[in-house]
Amino acid sequence: MYNFAMAFVLCCLVYLIGDWVSMLTKAWIPSVFVTAIVCLLGFWSGIIPKDFVKDAALIPFGSSIGTFLLLTHMGTIISLKQLAEQWKTIVICLCGLAGMCLFCWLFAKPIIGRDYVVAGLPPLTGGIIAATTMRDAAEAAGLKSAALFAIAMYCIQGFAGYPLTAICLQFEGKKLLKEYREKGGVTDEKAVKEANKLEEGTAAKSRKKKLIPAIPDKWNGPIMIFVRLGIVSWLALMMGKVKVPGTTFAISAAVWALVFGVIATTIGFLDPNSLTKANSYGIVMFALMMYIFDGLKDASPADIGAVIGPMLILIVFGVVGMALFIFGAAKLLKVDFPLALANGLTALYGFPPNAIITENTCKALGETTEEFDYLMSKTYPSMIVGGFTTVTITSVIIAGIFTNLF
Repeated sequence: MYNFAMAFVLCCLVYLIGDWVSMLTKAWIPSVFVTAIVCLLGFWSGIIPKDFVKDAALIPFGSSIGTFLLLTHMGTIISLKQLAEQWKTIVICLCGLAGMCLFCWLFAKPIIGRDYVVAGLPPLTGGIIAATTMRDAAEAAGLKSAALFAIAMYCIQGFAGYPLTAICLQFEGKKLLKEYREKGGVTDEKAVKEANKLEEGTAAKSRKKKLIPAIPDKWNGPIMIFVRLGIVSWLALMMGKVKVPGTTFAISAAVWALVFGVIATTIGFLDPNSLTKANSYGIVMFALMMYIFDGLKDASPADIGAVIGPMLILIVFGVVGMALFIFGAAKLLKVDFPLALANGLTALYGFPPNAIITENTCKALGETTEEFDYLMSKTYPSMIVGGFTTVTITSVIIAGIFTNLF
């Protein structure tokens, strides 16, 4: 009775369970964590075949072209204009990630070992692309435990990020409300609207005339979008083989895919929010996520137990380093520390949890619609840009660098 169709159904079910738990808990329990636990229990009990992701034909798609389609797509939803307007948020996030990397390298590495830091730090600074990149690099280097560590870090890190972010936003929200109630305030409706556009990817690029004219809608179907995404992905893969002059170091193809995605969208070669426009974002992300969980199939209870301690150590040193560096940057830029730290902590979960946590906190604190709007106008734009800066952009670059360190 078991065949590729049943394997696909199993993939959907374990993925759905994670989504349902996340929705019921308002994202306090990460969906990726729940799905990972379901997969592990299924593997260990024998209920789920260990090769069910491969049997569903989601591999090699998720591990090859799916990854690069998603990377290039990420470049089509980055708004350079929005990032420029939130330059303080970007500086703060970059300082936070620098502190995280420095503290983990100086203090965690002597305790847990170099391989674990190299494999786990990029996922800690970002999301699925960083985790996938480090998993593949570790496996290529023959480091099974390091590959498992990268996946486990991706699945666990949200547990540190969610409560800390909620606490930071609570402090910031109460301060803002006190000022609003004492002195009155004006809701920056434009900021909220622009943040919403950025989140949806609809305002990812300027509407001014571009170098390459837009393709008429009747000719611009999903396959045409795939052709252009594929061309940009191919260019990125080619550039990923080019060594930096005078060195043996090559910039990761993943970094090139992101950069080329931004450039291609800016000149008009790619459509903003390309995969969504092709109605394909969901299936590509699904395939990539299941490829990540496939890495757990050979993990025994002993293997998982062995990485829990190193994960906690890396998270603690990483968050402490981030907090200290962000504190200094916030003081220099005259930004409230709680909000600045919340922006940096988006590295631990990204979108959409950053949007959900911010909105839920504003709803809980604001007693009127006006107060809710005011809180959203002051916190939501920077939280969205923070997620783009940490997870979408910087973590991919960090992963591209770290793949050369094994």
